[in-house]
Amino acid sequence: MDLNDLWTFITDHQGAAWMSLALLLLAGEMLLPGVYLLWLGVAALLASSVAFILPDLGFPLHGTVFALSAIVSVYVANRFFYGRDGEPDDNDLNKRGETYVGQIFEVISPIENGRGAIRVGDGRWLAQGPDADIGTRMRVTRVEGTLMIVEPADAG
Repeated sequence: MDLNDLWTFITDHQGAAWMSLALLLLAGEMLLPGVYLLWLGVAALLASSVAFILPDLGFPLHGTVFALSAIVSVYVANRFFYGRDGEPDDNDLNKRGETYVGQIFEVISPIENGRGAIRVGDGRWLAQGPDADIGTRMRVTRVEGTLMIVEPADAG
């Protein structure tokens, strides 16, 4: 089978060709990182639907439907799923500790020689600050990675 035979087969079976492209793009979405192949697969599904319903439009017009729907679907995805700049809306993902600054927590492992641990919710965080016994209430002043810098709660 040469390229002319392949092209003839594709143009004779346009709906199936667009459906095959859609399935390849959607399978690629599952195998590769990112989300853009999903939207291109949706565009190919739309082109496939148009090709099955209106086969007389021809392959170039079906390609135009694919291109326009791909542009629209990627734009809509960026606008509504990723925020204005194409970035996810949750920008505080790796800054959880900073939300605890100013809050008061209890020492669960004595702070000795400047190091110990405090209870935050049902978890345990390393703490650095003045020596303190178990049960002492400490205020978080700042966070450095997974280390909370604390001071006695009555100091602030």
